[in-house]
Amino acid sequence: MKVLMINGSPRKGGNTAAAVDEMKKIFESEGVGVEVVEIGTADIHGCIACNTCVKKGACVFDDIVNETAPKLIEADGLVVATPVYYASANGSLISFLDRLFYSCSCDKTMKVGAAVAIARRGGLTATFDELNKYFTISGMPVASGYYWNGVHGAAKGEVSDDAEGMQMMRYLARNMTFLMKSIALGKEQYGLPEREQRIYTNFVR
Repeated sequence: MKVLMINGSPRKGGNTAAAVDEMKKIFESEGVGVEVVEIGTADIHGCIACNTCVKKGACVFDDIVNETAPKLIEADGLVVATPVYYASANGSLISFLDRLFYSCSCDKTMKVGAAVAIARRGGLTATFDELNKYFTISGMPVASGYYWNGVHGAAKGEVSDDAEGMQMMRYLARNMTFLMKSIALGKEQYGLPEREQRIYTNFVR
C-alpha cells in the first residue's frame, strides 16, 4: 500500500504541512508507505490545452508535474491538501492538478482520493468540493472522515489548537487506509468493474 500526498501550500512547515503530517503518522502506523510532494513556490504553468501529452504521454512543460506522474501511477491513494485562498485552492495547486490529471493517462480507477482544506475561518467546504471533482471525474472513490475534511488556523502552527480538525485528519487517514485495503482485496476476488467505451456528447452541435 502506498499513498501519495500533495502539499499545495507555498509555505514550508506551515499549517497545511501540519495537517499532512498528522495523516502521515497514521498511514505509517498502519503500514502504508507515504510520499509527500510539496508544491512550494515552484513556478507551475497552467494547462494550455495543446494536447501534446496525448501524443507524447507527458506534459509539454517538463516540471514537477511530470516528476509526480509516475508516483501517482504507483500510488493506491492520493491526498491533496491546500490552504484556502478566496474560497478556493492555491492557484499553483490547481494548475498542477489540471495538468497532472489530464497528462497522466494512467487508469486512476479505484485509487482512493482525499481532499483536505486549511483556512483561517471560511471557504473550507467550497475548496473541499473543488478538489473532490478531480477524483470523481477519474473514477476514484472519495475517502471521508466524520465531517468535511478541514482544519482551521491562520498563524503558523495554529492548526495544532484545532483539536477537532486534527482528530479529523486521523479519522480520515484510518478510513482511507481501510478503503484502500478493502479495494485491494476486492480486486483480488472480483477484479475491477466492467468498463464501457466512453461516450462523449457535446452540448452544442
